[in-house]
Amino acid sequence: MKSSRSRILVSIAMAGAAGIALAGCSGGPGVDNGGGEGGGDDVVTVYGTIVTPEQELLEESWAAWEEENGIDIQYEGSKEFEAQIAVRAQGGTPPDLAIFPQPGLLADMASRDLVLPAPEVVVANVEEYWSEDWAGYGTVDDTLYGAPLMASVKGWIWYSPSKFAENGWEVPTDWQGLIDLTAQIQADSGEPPWCIGFNSDAATGWPGTDWIEDIVLRQSGTDVYDQWVTNDVPFTAPEIKSAFEEFGKVALDPNYVNAGFGGIDTIVTTPFGTDPAAALADGSCTLHHQASFFDGFLVDAGAEVGEDGDIWAFLTPPFGAGGGSDGAVVTGGGEIVAAFDDSESTVKVQEYLSSPEWANSRVSLGGVISANKGLDPASASSPILQEAISILQSDTTTFRFDASDLMPGAVGAGTFFKGMVDYVNGTDLDTVLEQIESGWPSS
Repeated sequence: MKSSRSRILVSIAMAGAAGIALAGCSGGPGVDNGGGEGGGDDVVTVYGTIVTPEQELLEESWAAWEEENGIDIQYEGSKEFEAQIAVRAQGGTPPDLAIFPQPGLLADMASRDLVLPAPEVVVANVEEYWSEDWAGYGTVDDTLYGAPLMASVKGWIWYSPSKFAENGWEVPTDWQGLIDLTAQIQADSGEPPWCIGFNSDAATGWPGTDWIEDIVLRQSGTDVYDQWVTNDVPFTAPEIKSAFEEFGKVALDPNYVNAGFGGIDTIVTTPFGTDPAAALADGSCTLHHQASFFDGFLVDAGAEVGEDGDIWAFLTPPFGAGGGSDGAVVTGGGEIVAAFDDSESTVKVQEYLSSPEWANSRVSLGGVISANKGLDPASASSPILQEAISILQSDTTTFRFDASDLMPGAVGAGTFFKGMVDYVNGTDLDTVLEQIESGWPSS
């Protein structure tokens, strides 16, 4: 649930950024916190968005290391992280370390000197164990401020291998093949192949943004994707409009959605996780687009995930053979760990969290992955997570962080979410794109 959690929380990132802009800097990095709020030199406080039940696994992941090193890591998880981290930093009472779910929020705080540059030992770990793409998400103005922590691979299309074999359906190798497969499944079965769920309470619409991000990257390439994130390529540009239109070939066709739930009008009301997982498990849905964390929903629905299991997945295919890349082209998400304190204990914890030792410890507990190249894929709790790790570790993989998490909150978790809802509910595409674009700050 990490990926969905970060999307729900990103909706209040604007509040955090606004707090930084409006308040004076009365504290910040380098403040003597005594090794943590209310602690001593052997106490390191960590603040983040990870809450129960993931919090217990996070704390378990470093428990043995704490005992060996005589350091007490005191973690606080909060759904108000984005709003509160800026308040704490400016008020002179920041945590020693923070786990940022959006690179954009970290970059904003780094640009205002509210976090410390990463220490040399962390820089060394990042150089050795992380790709340049991942290092870049913790870098601001050529200075590394934080190391990556966990990760997710998005863009998986989930299906039943046995159902495909029984009907002679084949995994497509390009986007047009996926559209053709959709038509073939509909013709053979007489039922809509796809189940799509946008509902996620206050963050309703985010699964649609994942579709658009996957298509933009595969259809138009990394340069357009990167310029889109900074609004140098606006939502109203032809490349972005084309991505919406390609998504619409699936989502706006009543013959293709919404398997097991009703018509197109049920996309917005269908929960993004539990209901599609149940539909795939019982066979009423044939295709579903969702990130690697969807594995957990399938297991909860009673499905065995694996190439020879009940449900497996393939990556959203490229446009054209190879998609201009010798390896996988994927979008994903993750977190970045940055420091407000440079005490010896804090640096040791920060170094450990950027190491393959910690990555293997946490991943072996289940449910998550990491892009750390020192991670053993066998540590992962399921075959799909092992596959995701291999993709992230490959030197031929083209990876881009979730675009909406890199955009300002007013757009990424605001007008973009709303625009996806409006689009599947029938609003004219040009109107949708103009409305999304209007969320960008004027300066």
